[in-house]
Amino acid sequence: MDRFQAMKIFVRVVEARSFAGAARQLRSSPPAVTRAVAFLEDITGARLLTRTTRSVTLTEPGAQYYADCKRLLGDLEEAEAAAGGAYARPSGTLTVTAPVLFGQMYMFPVLTEFLDLYPEMRGRALLFDRIVNIVEEGIDLAIRIGHMSDTSMSAIKVGMVRRIVCGSPDYFAQHGRPKVPADIGAHKVIASTGSSAPLDWQFGGAQKISLSVSARLQSNSIEAARNAAIDGWGMVRLLSYQAIPFIEAGSLDVVLREYEPEPLPIHIVHPEGRHAPAKVRAFIDLAVDRLRSDKRIN
Repeated sequence: MDRFQAMKIFVRVVEARSFAGAARQLRSSPPAVTRAVAFLEDITGARLLTRTTRSVTLTEPGAQYYADCKRLLGDLEEAEAAAGGAYARPSGTLTVTAPVLFGQMYMFPVLTEFLDLYPEMRGRALLFDRIVNIVEEGIDLAIRIGHMSDTSMSAIKVGMVRRIVCGSPDYFAQHGRPKVPADIGAHKVIASTGSSAPLDWQFGGAQKISLSVSARLQSNSIEAARNAAIDGWGMVRLLSYQAIPFIEAGSLDVVLREYEPEPLPIHIVHPEGRHAPAKVRAFIDLAVDRLRSDKRIN
């Protein structure tokens, strides 16, 4: 069996999460798809996929092998294009994931500009307020906010955001402005979290402070919590980019600035490193330029 063809089939199985689905997409038969994956498992000596009646998931060796297959197949496609005298332009579908509000406010405009630059490309945006496994999910790259823990990924820093406490001018006119973190206990707090566990807010300044906060109102929607603060119900803690338009409009004020913890970095993350396909490299070049030049996140 042709090894590169088997790799293509394996990649399609992973991204379709189904042997039957991959067979339909490839216009092949399920037994042929099964044989291709078995061939790769035989030559690698590793179990690449875990199969259940409902889904197909990558094993740990399978996840690394999938990333390697994507890189090798991308290199092969570009080598074939170069040999034929064609310029290796971005092609296919680019799948990007980001936090919901950040994706709406910053990533989506970059993606639409990218699609205008490369009309043959298609784009797919997956917006989640959780970390997703981009290898297992078949995602090309991700926008991540926070310190990186996965050193296997290539990460390019594009900005910084602050953790801020804010409320409406009307709220502070009625209830006063907290001067130190301990004053928060005297205020109504809105929390943007889906958990009912106690909230620990970290503060910086001259001395780091961890404060257990009692929130009378909680929501798993950042927008809902922010809107309640804009309406004057109480104070909320947000990432600065989530509040900036409303701070600029005068509907939110920031308090306790001198106690803010260290800013959080924003990274573009992808698994292929320098072997990333042309579509990923082209999007990163555009996104880095646009995001680093945006003063609201730098």
